[in-house]
Amino acid sequence: MTALYTAILYFGSFLVIGWVGKLVLTRWMRRHGATLSEVNNQFGGSAGKGRRFLLGFWRNES
Repeated sequence: MTALYTAILYFGSFLVIGWVGKLVLTRWMRRHGATLSEVNNQFGGSAGKGRRFLLGFWRNES
């Protein structure tokens, strides 16, 4: 049971931190009138298109 409690505390804390971060970012973007598509458009073509290696997998950026 101790291992289960430790795992819940360890992984649960990361989930809570991520969830709170998402809430803060969503509220900030809503307050400033920004959307994700607008933010992506600001990067334009400088981000580059092509294949990227992410978490052990190759994926295509389009």
